[in-house]
Amino acid sequence: MKVAVIDYGMGNLHSVLKSVQYVNDIGADIFLTSDPEQVIKADKVIFPGQGAMPDCMRELNSYGLAEAVCESTRNKPFFGICVGAQLLLEHSEEGNTPGLGIFKGEVKRFAANLLDAQGERLKVPHMGWNRIYQRRSHPLFAGIEDGERFYFVHSYHFAPAEADINLAESEYPDRFCCIVGRGNIFATQFHTEKSHRAGLQMMKNFLAWDGTD
Repeated sequence: MKVAVIDYGMGNLHSVLKSVQYVNDIGADIFLTSDPEQVIKADKVIFPGQGAMPDCMRELNSYGLAEAVCESTRNKPFFGICVGAQLLLEHSEEGNTPGLGIFKGEVKRFAANLLDAQGERLKVPHMGWNRIYQRRSHPLFAGIEDGERFYFVHSYHFAPAEADINLAESEYPDRFCCIVGRGNIFATQFHTEKSHRAGLQMMKNFLAWDGTD
């Protein structure tokens, strides 16, 4: 089995690669690639991203990878991480940037002057460990308790137009969607590669996943 980690110069690529290789107990061939043909030929695809949405979209297009990403979302297990997940929606408020439009919806900035339960101001970007609350069962949640903590670094969040793609939520301070998915696609706002045991378990689940939910 070939697993492509897409390299378009915008992601925590080597940490993602190492985390997936660490849980690879099935002998999968896991590799970084910026070659659209290799992405299309892979059995599974991981699409990381880190940084500003306009920069990520520009680099994705400059590598000629946008079409390969879209093709991969149609026919194989696909895992998006952080900006790699945000790019799957139609539009982002960050730089007024069009996304790939795989899912209907927006990527919105957290509101200004957010306050926690004690009335203390919350910082944007949101950085740190937050619980995620599963909205329904999914194969990639196997071995992960509802309310498990994952690591976030972001100023923008998913605002999907279709309720059924909202697979999990977190709080900052209100509930927001932090995992989107449908069928063969699963995409997280948090960084699995920085989320210790739970993140490794999720990546292990992805390697075993057949792309059905």
